[in-house]
Amino acid sequence: MKKSLWLLLSSVLVLSLFLAGCSGSSEKGSSGNGGKDGGGVLIYGKGGDAVSLDPAIVTDGESFIVTEQIFETLVDFEKDSTEIVPALAEKWDISPDGLKYTFHLREGVKFHDGEDFNADAVVKNFQRWARSKDEAKFAYYASMFGGFEGDEGHIIKEVKAVDAKTVEFTLARPQAPFLKNLAMSPFAIASPSKFDSKDFGKNPVGTGPFKFKSWKAGDTIEVVKNEDYWNKELPKLDGVTFKVIKDNSARLNAVIKGEIDLMDGLNPSDMGKVKENGDLQLFERPSMNVGYVGFNVEKAPFDKKEVRQAINHLVNKEEIISNFYEGTAEPAKNPMPPSIGGYDDSTPEYEYNVEKAKELLKKAGYENGFEMELWAMPVPRPYMPNGQKVAEALQASFKEVGIEAKIVTHEWGPYLEKVQAGEAPMYMLGWTGDNGDADNFLYTLLDKDSIGSNNYSRYNNEEVHTLLIEAQTTSDEAKRNELYKKAQQIIHEDAPWVPLVHSKPQLAGSSKIKGFVPHPKGTQSFAETTLN
Repeated sequence: MKKSLWLLLSSVLVLSLFLAGCSGSSEKGSSGNGGKDGGGVLIYGKGGDAVSLDPAIVTDGESFIVTEQIFETLVDFEKDSTEIVPALAEKWDISPDGLKYTFHLREGVKFHDGEDFNADAVVKNFQRWARSKDEAKFAYYASMFGGFEGDEGHIIKEVKAVDAKTVEFTLARPQAPFLKNLAMSPFAIASPSKFDSKDFGKNPVGTGPFKFKSWKAGDTIEVVKNEDYWNKELPKLDGVTFKVIKDNSARLNAVIKGEIDLMDGLNPSDMGKVKENGDLQLFERPSMNVGYVGFNVEKAPFDKKEVRQAINHLVNKEEIISNFYEGTAEPAKNPMPPSIGGYDDSTPEYEYNVEKAKELLKKAGYENGFEMELWAMPVPRPYMPNGQKVAEALQASFKEVGIEAKIVTHEWGPYLEKVQAGEAPMYMLGWTGDNGDADNFLYTLLDKDSIGSNNYSRYNNEEVHTLLIEAQTTSDEAKRNELYKKAQQIIHEDAPWVPLVHSKPQLAGSSKIKGFVPHPKGTQSFAETTLN
């Protein structure tokens, strides 16, 4: 063989191998992306964009599903439950009186910017939240820890660095779910050298298994493997791309075509398509949520209990479940799901009863009905696959008693901001439990301390507050459960919400996905997920 011909053939062979290698990094989903070690880029389809990538200032799952890849907390949850396990803290000690928690931090951890993770970083994060006095911005901190530094109800008295790898929390009073609260996504530890910058929410820096790469608003967010992650066996993927596809059916079509690998918000009516397709698999997230309609109890006519009770009687939950959930939900009668300790099963249902609703409206002085705004969710969420359709069903029910409901909506970020600010007289929302404790539903969503943060109904009942604070303070689980049951009975009578459903959220993905375990709290890290 002549040398020139041999060189030509060699060049063709090298070029062919190069092109073959390039095909594995296409923008399509798992086809070509997985390797023997599970590498590649997982493309995750979701119904809405993140509001921010600063976990301390958001309250929505669309944001947390991204921040969970970038940040870590002192303690974490088991991958399939709300049992507490070590994370940035390897171990901890609790004083007998429940007022002092000492955390021993993991060695060799660095932030993505190269700064060392240490006790001082933990202290600065908690100071950032506790000293802010900004209830709207740091809603979760205020909700879970009783306000801010200097407030009468503030739980955390002091956070102190004992040495570089030891941090000590002193509480003003015992808080039974304190460890579970610390494991929540909003209390992830960020790089102190970056979190005060104005664009931190768009350029996040944590210690997690993936690092932030890019964000194209309304389209994609990319995170890539953290090569310096403290657990050298993780992550198994090279990265994750979060792709916004607003329509549930369009998102499923993208999975079927291999354009994305995994999606949330599967229409219950589309479950059959997934089961019948050998290239796909169905995932069910354990139910730990509630979808609800909330009233702003400070706005007329919803400042009258009888009006709120009347609307509870106008909602046909069974029909809504049949039409929009395809058997993947159960009717709700309390603000927390039955899977949570302290659930009160003795609470009576507000049965669907138009005549009863008319009686209550007459008693309240609204015999001929009234005009109102009903704010509908703009994005599909696990507890509300199609907010617009559910709103239309409610609108039709209300007409039976002369209530004319105008359906209003906004983009997801502004929707949450406006509802939090009290602008919506009646709104649709939901909640996926963050830590598996009743406190995270009742105190976070319906206590007077949470008005301005997560208590969007602005509900204020002193008796409920007393019960919830007592339940926080005692470590006796049986006593806590009884206190929560009493609180639910009062809340049921006051009716600040119409609890709609507890859903079993469905996800669909490629059959190549391994190691993905949907967590009850609604989001999880993809560190152990592979594409094979």
